[in-house]
Amino acid sequence: MSEASLRRTGRIWTSITVAHTLPFVAVSGLLLVLNPVTAAVALMALAQAWIIPELYAARGANVLRSRAPADEQAERVSVGLLGDLLDHGARDLHRATGIVLERGSLGAWLIGEAGAVLVRPGGRRVHCYCVKVPAPELPTGDRVAHLLLALRTDETGFATVANLAFSGARWRLSRRLKAPLRDALAPAVEAARRMD
Repeated sequence: MSEASLRRTGRIWTSITVAHTLPFVAVSGLLLVLNPVTAAVALMALAQAWIIPELYAARGANVLRSRAPADEQAERVSVGLLGDLLDHGARDLHRATGIVLERGSLGAWLIGEAGAVLVRPGGRRVHCYCVKVPAPELPTGDRVAHLLLALRTDETGFATVANLAFSGARWRLSRRLKAPLRDALAPAVEAARRMD
């Protein structure tokens, strides 16, 4: 996936979101113009227009979710092996959040065991990709290592074949992330801003 493809994907995603929310905003306005008594229904329509993008962002935030480790010993070994692939900063970030930061040509990537978030240069827009490693018995570190190596091998191919779960404003995604994951998003945004 090229820069132009990512920009086009972002525009399409935004257009679809607007197409889903604009009718609710229009209905809200129409209800208020026709009869001010319908203000409660108009507010519900506006709430629906707000909720739709929030649900998309929640779906995007799910790509960074993690599961509870099944085997503590296997988990420690896998995280140790993953650490061999990372520099000190990325290793510290993974220890604190369970997420790996990788700088690529398309932007800064945050990689979790269920997918990856691409923070575009400038740090304002994110693309969330859902990618599964088809071996549920693997420990977390191995799953993240598989995705990291796939990303390093072919970044544009990774972005092309992964399922896009969300594309939109960073602030919208950030609101849906738990506190440790928001802490992982901050250095990715900083790295993406330096690329701009």
